[in-house]
Amino acid sequence: MRASLNPYTVLAIAVVLPGMGHVICGAARRGLMLQLFMILGAFVTWHLAPQDASLAGKLAGGLFVYALSLPEAYRLARLRPCSRYQANPLVK
Repeated sequence: MRASLNPYTVLAIAVVLPGMGHVICGAARRGLMLQLFMILGAFVTWHLAPQDASLAGKLAGGLFVYALSLPEAYRLARLRPCSRYQANPLVK
């Protein structure tokens, strides 16, 4: 039996590496799509923000998706046990 990761560990990984909390829990496609939308949102708001906007204002789109992904990664880790060997669903 494989040891399950603590949901707080998955949350810490998701804070440091956005989208990787989902990948660890077996939702790799979801995690990579979140990364894509973080980059896309940051790119769009960077170009649409006024020149005098702060850095957080210029990256607001990506930060918004990032903030939404953190509780979702934690919830996913609470609902299904995440193993540190579960990143590839084809490997058993």
